[in-house]
Amino acid sequence: MQSELEDLWKRRDEVPLQSAEAVAAVDAAIGLLDTGRARVAELLDGEVVVHEWLKNAILLLYKQASPQPSQFGPFQCADKIPLKSTIDGVQVSPGAVIRRGSYQEPGAVVMPSHIGIGSYVGEGTLVDSWVGIGSCAQIGRNVHLSGGVGLGGMIEPPMAKPVVIEDDAFIGARSMVYSGARVGEGALLGAGALLTDTIPVIDAATGEELSRGEVPPWTVAVPANRPREFAGGTFGLPCLLVIKHLKKGERHDKAKLNDAVRTQPPATLTL
Repeated sequence: MQSELEDLWKRRDEVPLQSAEAVAAVDAAIGLLDTGRARVAELLDGEVVVHEWLKNAILLLYKQASPQPSQFGPFQCADKIPLKSTIDGVQVSPGAVIRRGSYQEPGAVVMPSHIGIGSYVGEGTLVDSWVGIGSCAQIGRNVHLSGGVGLGGMIEPPMAKPVVIEDDAFIGARSMVYSGARVGEGALLGAGALLTDTIPVIDAATGEELSRGEVPPWTVAVPANRPREFAGGTFGLPCLLVIKHLKKGERHDKAKLNDAVRTQPPATLTL
């Protein structure tokens, strides 16, 4: 399937993408993403590895598809990407919009939010209200995405790394993570934080710039700014400030609040 999609992508301007063979090939690849049998990107030996052929399949789908009418509650919609038809073992609240080609592991909790194609949400992760998960974003297990969080995807260019939120991370309310940025395992991002691949992450204890666009594992990072001189004056540019280093496996107090939400009830309840 991979070689077939790679060939189709190379010849996308030469072959009829609406042919039965092309449509079947793209649909099969999207089916792999939809069932979790394949991922657009994954962590291998600590590095983000992108599977470009699966991204290409999503881009080809956009070329093939035309908006189709559908019903979402009382609303009439017209979209190229249909909603998921099967979600097993996932707690989903009314108002959640989950597109086909994304995958949520059993045990995830999804409040009213939007989850884009190609994205992956791990077991035990809480997607709180009004969260937007962009296409191809990769979310680990036992993550807490607080209300109003925005996670950018990264479909184009195909080789670009998507946003990655690693296991046990906590993303504070109204935070924005875009442009292939990465939040490490067990890290806590304070409310209202902005993180892109160019935002400096600075250690508050030393003033050292730790990275651009990557929050180290098991740290607490909050939004801040630092002065920069320009011809027109001195202006504060956004950065993230690491104010605490946690022991590996240590959970910050805020990250402990959603255990009750994640707990699955017994099969039979007596009321």
